[in-house]
Amino acid sequence: MSELLYKDEVFKLVGLCMEIHRELGKGHDEAIYKDAFVIELQRAQIQFVREQKYEVDYKGVVLPHFYYADFVVREKILFEAKAVEQLTEAHVKQVLNYLAASKLELGLLVNFGGGSLEWKRVVLSQKNKPEPLSKDFRL
Repeated sequence: MSELLYKDEVFKLVGLCMEIHRELGKGHDEAIYKDAFVIELQRAQIQFVREQKYEVDYKGVVLPHFYYADFVVREKILFEAKAVEQLTEAHVKQVLNYLAASKLELGLLVNFGGGSLEWKRVVLSQKNKPEPLSKDFRL
């Protein structure tokens, strides 16, 4: 079995999310968790961009609508936060679309809305591009 992509970075990010969930609990709006994530990233001195815009190219034409990823961490991990009862395949597909538009390979999908923190690694290989990989975790 091969090594997980950005294993140490994801471990650190999930730890920050666990701290947020432990402190705030469930029930807040998604924006509240994102604001807390900014504080944790800054305290950990982790480089990030919030609300990263990605254009969508269709046959060489940039479409007028675009995506906004919640965060891009260290220019290599796309981070999407949710505050819902449970993550769904639609959430995973959203991250896959963002990965395709961004040309990044790894997305971290985190749900703060449940009784325990839920997260998924979403991988879209830009080299081979065929099938997306998703791994579920609930803490």
